[in-house]
Amino acid sequence: MLIDGFEKAPLVAGEELLVLPGFWAAYLLWLCRTGEEDPEPEWFGADEADTDAAYEALNDEGRWPVFRIPFSDGHTAVVLACNHADDAGTEYFVSHPAWDRNGYLATIDGHQAGPGLSWRELTHIANTPDPHAPGVQAPYARLLLLLPALGDADLPGEAPRPAGRRAHPGGRRSRRSAAAGASPPP
Repeated sequence: MLIDGFEKAPLVAGEELLVLPGFWAAYLLWLCRTGEEDPEPEWFGADEADTDAAYEALNDEGRWPVFRIPFSDGHTAVVLACNHADDAGTEYFVSHPAWDRNGYLATIDGHQAGPGLSWRELTHIANTPDPHAPGVQAPYARLLLLLPALGDADLPGEAPRPAGRRAHPGGRRSRRSAAAGASPPP
């Protein structure tokens, strides 16, 4: 699987990781961190061992998972785990066959950048799957995969308010440190 700018990276389709018992905890637990309490894998229905296994698969330096989220009119949102040994991060962008370059959404790493997605854009992508294109089709999985790229500071009233939702520069690096340290990995 080739993505412009990542021709030499060890990219693999990441969709098979979604079925791992600890995947959602490994992917999202860092977003739940607040000043009052540390999040637990149990919040996602996972145990620490399953979360550790999913975390290792998600952050394998030899296999960079790519999650394709096809949506309306031939577009695909892409979530790419850039598992560099010393500078891991996640890239979020949109591609289209007619475009000569990808549309940038967000980066979550030591040099976090936005603007990210608005709530309206996030829900549009989540709710308009293209069943004829390869990638993630379930609306809940599409929304959760893109949730870290939500950059909308002024959410509409109908949007759920996740506890602890905040920008977290270096989020992937912090998750990596958590896996090696005392607290469970997100």
